[in-house]
Amino acid sequence: YEARVIGRDPSTDIALIKIDGDDLPTLGFGNSDEVRVGEWVLAVGNPMNLTSTVTAGIVSAKARNINLLQYDPGRDIFPIESFIQTDAAVNPGNSGGALVNAHGELVGINTAIASTTGSYAGYSFAVPANIVRKVTSDLLEFGAVQRAYIGVSIRDIDQALAREIGMDRIRGVYVNGLTEDGAAEQAGIEAGDVIVKVASIPVDNVPQLQEQVGKFRPGDQVAVTILRDGREQVRNVQLRSRDGATEVVADAGDKAVVVLGGELARADAEELKALDLEHGVKVRRVNGGKLRSSGIREGFIITRIDQERVRDPKDIERLLQGKSGGVLVEGIYPNGMKAYYGLGM
Repeated sequence: YEARVIGRDPSTDIALIKIDGDDLPTLGFGNSDEVRVGEWVLAVGNPMNLTSTVTAGIVSAKARNINLLQYDPGRDIFPIESFIQTDAAVNPGNSGGALVNAHGELVGINTAIASTTGSYAGYSFAVPANIVRKVTSDLLEFGAVQRAYIGVSIRDIDQALAREIGMDRIRGVYVNGLTEDGAAEQAGIEAGDVIVKVASIPVDNVPQLQEQVGKFRPGDQVAVTILRDGREQVRNVQLRSRDGATEVVADAGDKAVVVLGGELARADAEELKALDLEHGVKVRRVNGGKLRSSGIREGFIITRIDQERVRDPKDIERLLQGKSGGVLVEGIYPNGMKAYYGLGM
């Protein structure tokens, strides 16, 4: 099958792709919150070009942060790492493959290994299915992930901090500070509180907290259980986006638009960076029409039309509206070759 990318989320290393076919088999989502350490799982993939390989193992740990994804605000990467660790054999070629429980449910997407050789050494990591479900649903519905935030700066609790704040055991996540007028502050959470549950799910470290909050959208009301002065209290927090909004925002620029006989979408950040571009619209598919007749091929990134910059498909529709005669299309191919095309209107 030939696949096309519908959307990407660099903060979780997940992409949504689409293939055209009929009567395709599907795999149902399991609840990754219910996965237990010691539980048997199967990893499915194509390691070392060995197609449709299945390996077995157990869940070794949950909520692992291995610093796979680097924090990069310039590329809109704010990593969420709360991996399921297993000892199922995973090698290059397994990435993107399913991690399945004994009931045949998807509980994770295999994404990384820890190794000094580049091959399996007993440690493999998968993105939890609940995060995958949220990310792919957002990409399909909105064209961009609707990421929610509580509005706190946090840290893990170790034995020393637990003694300092009078806890008899290590649990929860310590609140160092709050975003001014943010969601947590509005809900009455204070610096020095310990967050122990999000939506009734216990959280004992930063990755677990990020995972649970990451399942929600801006505007969602979430019950956050805190520990203050030795007593549990529940605060209802209305989550917000990074810029403080409570509304979800559809990123129309990332959604494919059919125009000129082809499928166009805003080029992603990685493609633009590789070509030293600040903006551009990628030709994902050429079906016919003016794109085909002009000679434009799939993969071409349109940067200007009649010397006007284009950043998303809506710009192209706007610039072509009411045009007659011909227009000059400028752009570049992924191999770095610049090209110019004349489109008859």
